[in-house]
Amino acid sequence: MSHRYLTFIKAINLTFDHISLNVAMVLAYYFEGKENTFFIENINYLPIVLVFNFTWLLSANLTGLYEQVLNKDSIRTYRNVFKTYVIFICIICFIVIIVGPKTYFITRSYLLYSSVSFSVLLATWKLIFLAIRKSDRARLYDSRNVVIVGSGRIGVDLQHYFENNSGLGYNLVGFFDDNPDNITNKRMYLGSTKESISYVLNNRVDEIFCALPVSEKSKIEQLMSDADKNLIRFRFVPEYYDYGIKPVLIQSFGNIPVISVRPEPLENMLNRFIKRVFDILFALFVIVFFFSWLFPILAILIRLESKGPIFFTQERSGRDNDPFMCYKFRSMKVNDDSDKRQATRDDKRITKIGAFIRRTSIDELPQFFNVIIGNMSVVGPRPHMISHTEQYSELIDSFMIRQFLKPGITGWAQVKGLRGETKTTEAMLKRVEADVWYLENWSFLLDMKIIFLTVWNSAKGDENAF
Repeated sequence: MSHRYLTFIKAINLTFDHISLNVAMVLAYYFEGKENTFFIENINYLPIVLVFNFTWLLSANLTGLYEQVLNKDSIRTYRNVFKTYVIFICIICFIVIIVGPKTYFITRSYLLYSSVSFSVLLATWKLIFLAIRKSDRARLYDSRNVVIVGSGRIGVDLQHYFENNSGLGYNLVGFFDDNPDNITNKRMYLGSTKESISYVLNNRVDEIFCALPVSEKSKIEQLMSDADKNLIRFRFVPEYYDYGIKPVLIQSFGNIPVISVRPEPLENMLNRFIKRVFDILFALFVIVFFFSWLFPILAILIRLESKGPIFFTQERSGRDNDPFMCYKFRSMKVNDDSDKRQATRDDKRITKIGAFIRRTSIDELPQFFNVIIGNMSVVGPRPHMISHTEQYSELIDSFMIRQFLKPGITGWAQVKGLRGETKTTEAMLKRVEADVWYLENWSFLLDMKIIFLTVWNSAKGDENAF
């Protein structure tokens, strides 16, 4: 648990940022001299409003603008705001160039007025927020005095967590334990477990964290009962984390608590539906506006340089480890090792046009048909050759976890630089860890961030793309 107001403060920041943006857009509308038509009644501007607001949300997610809003000093706050603002303007300008300024009646003057107005309003709002935060920081931090009952390894781990995360607002007063010898720092010893309730009532302590082992069942039940009677918040720290389980999702089957080994946001049907709809729409956009005209050009170049098919198809490991045929533009000369050996730097099998399309990731474009079919997603773990799946699943315990998801054209591992040839098991382990992190932390905005970084990396060039 973090301080109670953190989520609320994030929401306030997000809300007022969007209010500043939309006020700036209205001001720009009237600065342009369109006062004869009320802003809301002009349907031509509805897409502009939606695009601007969504782009700001995406930009803020890319920079982590709303993270640690209570901890960042003024300089870091404004630096982060400026970085977000620059990314926002760049994306808007890119969108205008792609779709054309006349499509939604966006003029240069409108862009200028809205961007300048937004920068002024945004800077003013952040100044007001920082002033409020400075004047009432103590209340915002919501500092709480807590005690820990039980000084075993769980209790000590909890103590270290509080010490290393002071921003959470927990002030550890001390320990209660029936064996004082368990506590190294004697100044932290406050008494036996039976004395904890009376101490809390008489010393302005807000919460009790119980770190007793389950073998002390009777003591735990008594403490819980006494805390409830005296209106004291009681929190029990289970021993399950000793087994490497992160209890982030607890379901109740009747009165039986069931703890999931890891969170899987895409097990939620609504999240899966959102991801699938986006996959189809995005894939259709790429196929219509990019693949349609690139295909004949690349087909001619590929066939002119070397004999063989235009497309390279290979069986890859899919979701639930079900194999599927993965499509790519052929970037190598036809060879017998394609199902066994990875591409390496300066690989003689790669053609000249193949080197270009691999470096820019254009060779992956046919996989958008895999997305339409449904055996791939736009974002997800990269699909491996069947032989590599069999090899690394024996060497890395967590390797098969990545197969819970549909493979993707791009993924978190790729934008973190973990792509290309994997020469060692350690290199593959880092890629797997990134894929598992994505599985546990999926969100729609995370997918948007990965897509943006993929395009950015392709434009500037990736040294691991060969």
